[in-house]
Amino acid sequence: MTTTVITGLSLMGGEVADIAIADGVFVEPSGVKGSAKARVIDASGLVALPGFVDLHTHLRQPGGEQAETVRSGSRAAALGGYTAVHAMANTVPVADTSELVTQVWQWGRAAGYVDVRPVGAVTKGLAGEALASLGSMARSLPKVRVFSDDGKCVHDSGLMRRALEQATSLDAVIAQHAQDPRLTEGAQMNDGPLAASLGLEGWPAVAEESIIARDVLLAESVGARIHICHLSTAGSLEVVKWAKKRGIAVTAEVTPHHLLLTEDLVSSFDPLYKVNPPLRRSEDVIALREGVASGVIDIVATDHAPHPSEAKDCSFPEGAFGMLGLESAFAVVMTTLVKPGLVSLDSVARIMSTTPAQIGRVSGYSAPLAVGQPAHLTVVDPAGSAGEPHGSLSSNNPYRDQELVGRVVHTFYSGVQTVTDSQLVELEEKSE
Repeated sequence: MTTTVITGLSLMGGEVADIAIADGVFVEPSGVKGSAKARVIDASGLVALPGFVDLHTHLRQPGGEQAETVRSGSRAAALGGYTAVHAMANTVPVADTSELVTQVWQWGRAAGYVDVRPVGAVTKGLAGEALASLGSMARSLPKVRVFSDDGKCVHDSGLMRRALEQATSLDAVIAQHAQDPRLTEGAQMNDGPLAASLGLEGWPAVAEESIIARDVLLAESVGARIHICHLSTAGSLEVVKWAKKRGIAVTAEVTPHHLLLTEDLVSSFDPLYKVNPPLRRSEDVIALREGVASGVIDIVATDHAPHPSEAKDCSFPEGAFGMLGLESAFAVVMTTLVKPGLVSLDSVARIMSTTPAQIGRVSGYSAPLAVGQPAHLTVVDPAGSAGEPHGSLSSNNPYRDQELVGRVVHTFYSGVQTVTDSQLVELEEKSE
């Protein structure tokens, strides 16, 4: 394998140094500098971060290949600086068996751009009626450690309690899509005066907050871990804060779009801004940013949700829920959190790499970068302008009218360069 030396990088803590990669791991630069076989990349003015890990990605395959495939989503992830993504289970058919999660993992290995970690469904067919075979998925390749019915809430309390018990015995976590279906029938956007004025059915904050409150108590009762997907309200933040003070093993994620965009955009009636949970009030956005800064919210996860053009080129009520996220996540984090001084650039490693890796039980991620560690590396330009997403098969990008700062320049996955100068490296698809 080619030896690569990256010179002039700013490391965590501000130190400027060189990084060397050989045989898929970080090595001492002094041992390879000057070698005729070493490829040298000048990265002066750029910053090194551990490769990003997304705990919440929709890759659509199987069944939704017109919107995304594992390969196209992997390419978009690499362009966004990601080296591992967790592929959600709401495919067709649903990823609720060991055979299907293994297939998704194999598609990711064949693509070669990122480590694709399948998320197994909690219930069979996402129907919320009977548990899926969590044990067999946990024992399969690649040993599933995150289970979620994302897109649907595991609403039955007894079923959720049994899922938490099983997940605990498997060293896994249940990632809950917190939405009381009885409170959100026909919901189109955030509930409130704006929804009423637009004539759209509202999605009340309590529909999220009540499920989170129930689930943290269920987790406490059985000694389980619980992860909250796409937390979106100030009230949900307070519930998680309370649970953490109580010692409950809860973690929570926020999406880039909930850190930046508000319900006001729905006034355009553009389905591009239709998402579940919906865009909330500006007060919620401010609270969520502060929640990340305080550590109550543990990670940023994209909820990357590609859709074909016809699913968004329609009236708002008919439009599909979801937004692209992988390629813009770093820039949104820079714009909403780092640039205003709420978190440091070093903290980006925690909220976008090491903590999501820990939650998902993905090994090989640590900060600072260490010799002998797998070479999962993202090199960024904090002051660079973010480009338009182009890796996905879909184009439902909600940030097209936003000025975002922060650009991914190079990405390395297990020592293989997948992105160079913000352009995708064409990798030959491997046969499994």
